[in-house]
Amino acid sequence: MKSNYLIRTSAVLVLMATVGTAAALIATPRTAAAGDCAVEYIRTACPGKEAESYSKCNGTQTCVLPEATDTAAACQAAAVNACANDRLTITKSKVVHAKFDGKPIMSASGKDDFCADYAKRAAEFDQCTK
Repeated sequence: MKSNYLIRTSAVLVLMATVGTAAALIATPRTAAAGDCAVEYIRTACPGKEAESYSKCNGTQTCVLPEATDTAAACQAAAVNACANDRLTITKSKVVHAKFDGKPIMSASGKDDFCADYAKRAAEFDQCTK
């Protein structure tokens, strides 16, 4: 008697787990429609500030970070935004490249370095001595 109860209880629990997993998969939004945007950062540090400047790339001068975008245009905008530099006396400059779905994309002016077109470039880059 006890063993039948355990078998039925186990079967019910397995069924509930299976249904719960299937429901979770159905309810989870698919990201296949979203594109794959990868932004590459190459930083040049102010003298003596390498460790702090490179900290956003886990201590290395260069890294590639994913961005959540749906289109190449949104990836392009994310790459331009990646040029922002609020650590004026730490990071001398940046070069930013981007790929969308594995293909290189260019800035609005056709350059592969998005920071070449960055509107605040003069104010935010090459400010190490301030």
